[in-house]
Amino acid sequence: MHSFYLRASEVYCEDGILADTCIRVTDGKITGIGELPGTNDPVVDMTGARVIPGLIDLHIHGSAGADVMDATYDALNTISKHIAGNGVTGFLGTTVTSTWEATLAALSNVHSTMDKGVEGARLLGSYSEGLFFSERFKGAHAAEYFLKPTRERVDAMIAAGGGTLKSLAIAPEVDGALAIIRYLAGQGVNVMVGHTGATYQQTVAAFEAGAVGGVHIFNQMLGLHHRQPGTAGAILHHKDILAELIADGIHVDPVMMSMVHRLKGADKTALITDCMCAGGLSDGDYQLGQLMVTVKEGVARTDSGALAGSTLALNKGVSNMVELAGVPPLDAVHMASLTPATLLGIEQEVGSIKIGKRANLAVIGSDNSVLKTFVDGREVFSRPDV
Repeated sequence: MHSFYLRASEVYCEDGILADTCIRVTDGKITGIGELPGTNDPVVDMTGARVIPGLIDLHIHGSAGADVMDATYDALNTISKHIAGNGVTGFLGTTVTSTWEATLAALSNVHSTMDKGVEGARLLGSYSEGLFFSERFKGAHAAEYFLKPTRERVDAMIAAGGGTLKSLAIAPEVDGALAIIRYLAGQGVNVMVGHTGATYQQTVAAFEAGAVGGVHIFNQMLGLHHRQPGTAGAILHHKDILAELIADGIHVDPVMMSMVHRLKGADKTALITDCMCAGGLSDGDYQLGQLMVTVKEGVARTDSGALAGSTLALNKGVSNMVELAGVPPLDAVHMASLTPATLLGIEQEVGSIKIGKRANLAVIGSDNSVLKTFVDGREVFSRPDV
């Protein structure tokens, strides 16, 4: 049995924030929270820092020069190691619209990579963002590769992923969408509405068919208007629907970031990055799916000027919710940990700091930088100067 203690000035537990607290980790699980007892177990002393649950990114395309669409183990392992430095302990490898063959290859690679295992943040499955969208709201997706959603196609996607396809995005107004939403919901896949011009009524019909959330709310969907609530209004109005939120202050104004929290609460707001391969790199030109993207001052755009994912780090999204949107710190943390875990149905194992859960933890310094990250009690990142 291997045990150690992690001491910090603040510990963000599931039900509150504790000061000057120790977490006992035994064989990769949290077995105690409280004062340091008199034992010979080693102590990782992070006094002056705070410990939060490991973050979970439900929607990330790439980082550090690697992309999920590369469809290689090295690409996913590179993403895994890089985002561990952002306090992330789990993620969904997210596709972008490309050829049918490239999509299946990416989904298959997620499956094989999960079997092999990665070195940083754990790969939790795949998220298909692409193929079944509205051309009007294509954003950074190449519309010439859009397809009609059919049972045969989604069966092929599920099969390619070997059961690891966790989420799929779709525009509810495209031909055949509602039948596919019902089918996917029955297969245990989380259906998200996005890249869509669906009216309020069409969006509600998608929810009634089994859709559970909205893709990066406000971005590439029919927006909120006082006489036509649109897609965004439907997501905000329905209390059981999850809203993905890119909290970089660019995709969504901080006032609207605050409003999402007020209307949806922490339990129905999931912070995501939508990060592309330029995450953690300098400005320049990069590939996203079938499109070239230019990153300038950290903002990624296509030639047409459309936002093309982001270069956001998830820990920065958490701090933005606190500093820009005035959200309580524990709520902001849970939007990027417990809420994503709940969507994936793994909240009994991960997503918060609680006795019995796996020791997926991030240590955050006074400057909001990540000092250390642990997955199942194993240190997968440590800042060099710590």
